[in-house]
Amino acid sequence: MGNITLSGVRKSFADLEIIKGVDLEIAEREFVVFVGPSGSGKSTLLRLVAGLESVSDGGIEIDGRDVTDVRPSRRGLAMVFQSYALYPHMSVRNNMAFGLKMAKTPKDEIERKVNEAAHTLQLEPYLERKPRALSGGQRQRVAIGRAIVRDPTAFLFDEPLSNLDAALRVQMRLEIARLRQHLDATMVYVTHDQVEAMTLADKIVVLRDGAVEQVGSPLTLYHHPVNKFVAGFIGSPTMNFLDATVRSADASGVQVELGADNALHIPVEASATGRDQSVIVGVRPEHLLLGGEGADARIAAQVQVVEHLGGVTYVYVRIADGTMMTVEAPGDTDVKVDERVEIGLVGAACHVFDRSEQSFRHLTHNPLTGA
Repeated sequence: MGNITLSGVRKSFADLEIIKGVDLEIAEREFVVFVGPSGSGKSTLLRLVAGLESVSDGGIEIDGRDVTDVRPSRRGLAMVFQSYALYPHMSVRNNMAFGLKMAKTPKDEIERKVNEAAHTLQLEPYLERKPRALSGGQRQRVAIGRAIVRDPTAFLFDEPLSNLDAALRVQMRLEIARLRQHLDATMVYVTHDQVEAMTLADKIVVLRDGAVEQVGSPLTLYHHPVNKFVAGFIGSPTMNFLDATVRSADASGVQVELGADNALHIPVEASATGRDQSVIVGVRPEHLLLGGEGADARIAAQVQVVEHLGGVTYVYVRIADGTMMTVEAPGDTDVKVDERVEIGLVGAACHVFDRSEQSFRHLTHNPLTGA
């Protein structure tokens, strides 16, 4: 169990519409991530599912039951917040057991559930400690344990890792992924961090200004974004974008001009594309070729910044029209600031967006990724 259906869900505060007609199906045992920039409505949408905010229009069903006007406590959901919200005067054991005690659950059942959750979350050595004696990651695990003991229909996570430092975020992300496999439950997770979304999700819901831009698997959104916004939001470092002009279009794709005398053929569906139409070409840093060898087109550039990260090097360059581009290169790449270089593009690895920033559909697979 754990199917969640949103039908035309809207949320307004006075005259300000925050959620603008969301239709979404979350399947049983699916890990769904709501992702988007600040103010996109992702946390509000999660709170609507939880019942912490009332729906202005539309409906929400859980396992076929209409819960649109049902109180949060009767929806069978458990929520883990950004803030740990632990009782400072209670031990870990009592924090995890508190909700069950309030529900008058038998003592032996409470003990069994708390012990099982503590074992799953590796909290057994800390059961008698107070929250002040725990690290941030341990406190977040206690908050998750408090949700687990309730045996909910689904788990809702509202940016649970945002208060942790970088190393702890990576550790907790791995623990949540492991926990998901152990519990085999429906999970809905909110984050602004697209790396968390890509690594945890079965399905990502990309939101912007209260509307759903695209829903799909992480690799679908990465390889086949429906518009420039999704293309730029998914992927790290972000996709590069170049202004271009269509010189010809036929069944095999479009021929675009990137600056003077620099043509590139991109195999996308462009039957309605006219000559001299302005478009945007997108290409990810990992699909650019530093030096240009084996490329379909080359662009002259000047190195601005070099970041050596060990296994990979990010080279930030400026091209003739002033556009900054990011190139992902091998870790041992030896280039210097102010050095003149060539950046190579492979047509099949590029994306094309029209004037309204909608993506043209690819006709062939990407030779650099196989997608």
